[in-house]
Amino acid sequence: MTGRGLPAATLPGDPPGGRRAALVWGVGTLVYLVAVVHRTSLGVAGIDASHRFHIGASALSTFSILQVLVYAGMQIPVGLMVDALGTKKVLMLGAALFTLGQGAFALSHSYGTALAARAVLGCGDAMTFVSVLRLGSRWFPARRGPLVAQGAALFGVAGNLVSTVALSRLLHSAGWTTTFLGTAIGGAGVLVLVALFLKDHPEGYVPPPSRHAGAAYVRRQIADAWREPGTRLGMWTHFTTQFPGMVFLLLWGLPYLVEDQGLSRGAAGGLLTLVVVANMVFGMLFGQLIARHHGLRMPLALGVVAATAAAWAAVLTWPGGQDPTWLLVLLCVVLGACGPGSMIGFDFARPANPPERFGTASGIVNIGGFTASMLTLLAVGVLLDATSDDYRVAWSSVFVLQAVGVTQILRLRRAAERLERERVAVSRVESVHRTRPAAVPD
Repeated sequence: MTGRGLPAATLPGDPPGGRRAALVWGVGTLVYLVAVVHRTSLGVAGIDASHRFHIGASALSTFSILQVLVYAGMQIPVGLMVDALGTKKVLMLGAALFTLGQGAFALSHSYGTALAARAVLGCGDAMTFVSVLRLGSRWFPARRGPLVAQGAALFGVAGNLVSTVALSRLLHSAGWTTTFLGTAIGGAGVLVLVALFLKDHPEGYVPPPSRHAGAAYVRRQIADAWREPGTRLGMWTHFTTQFPGMVFLLLWGLPYLVEDQGLSRGAAGGLLTLVVVANMVFGMLFGQLIARHHGLRMPLALGVVAATAAAWAAVLTWPGGQDPTWLLVLLCVVLGACGPGSMIGFDFARPANPPERFGTASGIVNIGGFTASMLTLLAVGVLLDATSDDYRVAWSSVFVLQAVGVTQILRLRRAAERLERERVAVSRVESVHRTRPAAVPD
């Protein structure tokens, strides 16, 4: 291993990776891409949804809040399901649910029915990302972990790009029902691909059987994962980094740019696309940097938080009457780093948990950002209604959650880093002993 705790080469017992692994993993990440298209489709249809269902800002935000609430609430159950049942079964169930939810949303004419549809969609969406992380850990060597995680996130970004570019245009040319039914058909397509081509692990790398003992096993898995400082550090890192970009893309970015900043829908859509493109660039950059220099994880995570706070502060204090275009461009570039920054949370949790518990730990980490997103979605909607659409006040809620998250990160970082260094040292010794040839008797 390197001094930073990364394997310098494939260790005994590591999966082989290779072309076959890339193909299987590609099928799983394609499911995640389609799930993100479904998740973020409301982000380009927020104004249309308010007209279709005759609702205000708070009711509109309830769509995304409910979807994210279901997503966050499902993370630990999904992690347990992935650890117990394997990736293929969970991904198939997830694809079936988000396809059903999107189809129902396409046909909904009442606010209540549409809410129920988004809840079903959120449940299916919740089953995808943790499953893809588990799939990568079963098919690729551990040293590829940061690149595999950031690569999975890039597929999500691509799904976001489909929403911001393709769906926004289709929505205004083909209408509500055709647009959302079309994406539902895509969900049915990936469900077939998973059934035909996805495998949980390579031949010869069957994981040891887990001892599942009902409620006692569930409690032990959750407790053991939560007890690790690395899991909690990962959760708070995810909490603090992800939500500003998520909230902007998921719902409030387009209304803010159109209604408050006076941009056309085309110009606003271009800025949302810039967030997504920047996300892809930062994802590739962060993955390479962390794979080579593991010690950069914390500086990168805190750097994303600081840059996001500075960009929002500049935008919200920008004097009226002056052209804010260049500053909005800068904000969107910075928001593009939020998604890759949140992936660092999984890299804090990975060395703290054995493979048979990584699904559960990933679920705990994933709760962080989506909980923060849910709280911010709610805060922005409530504050907009309370202040007669004062976006400066509403977006200031970002700083409150960032302050809470940074406090927790700084509290947990030393214990997590110390335990990781100790485990790295033990793993180095065990690797040497496992690979040393047996002595030949005289």
